[in-house]
Amino acid sequence: MFHLIESVKKYRNVITIILALTGIMLMFYYDYCDTACSYLQGDIWGINLKWIGVAYMAAIIAFVAFRQIAFVRFFLAAGLGVEVFLFFFQVQNGVYCPFCLSFALLVIAAFIVNYEIPSAWRENRGKMWLFFLGEVDLPIFKIHKLPLLLVSILGYFVILFTFSGSVIPAYGQDTTSAFPSLGNGAYEVILFTDYFCPPCRMIEAKAEPVLKELLAQGNVKITFVDVPHSHAMPIYARYYLYAVNAGADAESIINIRRLLFDAAQIKNIQEENTLVNYLKEEKITGKKFDEKPVFQMWSNLIKQHQVNRTPTCVIKYLMTDVKKYVGTDEIWNGLTKLNSQLKTEK
Repeated sequence: MFHLIESVKKYRNVITIILALTGIMLMFYYDYCDTACSYLQGDIWGINLKWIGVAYMAAIIAFVAFRQIAFVRFFLAAGLGVEVFLFFFQVQNGVYCPFCLSFALLVIAAFIVNYEIPSAWRENRGKMWLFFLGEVDLPIFKIHKLPLLLVSILGYFVILFTFSGSVIPAYGQDTTSAFPSLGNGAYEVILFTDYFCPPCRMIEAKAEPVLKELLAQGNVKITFVDVPHSHAMPIYARYYLYAVNAGADAESIINIRRLLFDAAQIKNIQEENTLVNYLKEEKITGKKFDEKPVFQMWSNLIKQHQVNRTPTCVIKYLMTDVKKYVGTDEIWNGLTKLNSQLKTEK
């Protein structure tokens, strides 16, 4: 055990840099998503928490590189306080982000690697509770033996008063009406997607033949719900509804959604005028109407089924038999299972 501790101390700078780089790569991966995009979101003064996490780990690397170990320990202690707040935010909302939890473990690991037994313990055992996280000297600020527990508490209160988080996105309208669906029957498929979410584009493209089969077999109603997480999503959702309102059939609706995914992820269109011109070039027509009632119905469905990640699919077999699938693999399995069941019933 002693040799292990000595080895960690000997290579603590290298280990700290590796942990920080892992945290940066984790945040970039989180930004792209994998099989599902999480809607446990947060920001500080309008800056996405993912990018603050990247900047935080980059700062740790810089301090290590310039051998400013006191600042490394200071920032890691502050990070502990921040992660405590973010963990309880997830507990409070009942939604857990694996990327966020992994990032927190990296911060904890880096703190442990850089931990030093405080000299205050040797001087006064009565101060053990105050210095159990260690101490730090910051001569540049004329600060000596600063308890890192206080730094951690400071980090907690900074995030407490600056953090803005959300779990379930909503359009925020206040009227109700019916929303467009394809087909009709005892079974219902509700697919929640975001045009800017890579896994959403993947599953809608992959599931297109299965969705067409379900509609051809009959007895199935399919509803697409556009989840308004990305800031341009309400614009995309509006023109999707305008196109549907122009009398598009099932084949055309699926094609429209494919084009909107391409606009978001291949052409990276963010502005309304650019999107309108793109749809005109693709010969997609639309008929305007008051879309607010549909937005509200979508918001109600998002809240009802607690959709905090996309893609999500809800399949209703019966009023009392409702199954929820999250991520491309789960959704694919759920849709193919329903398709097989309908073929068997026929």
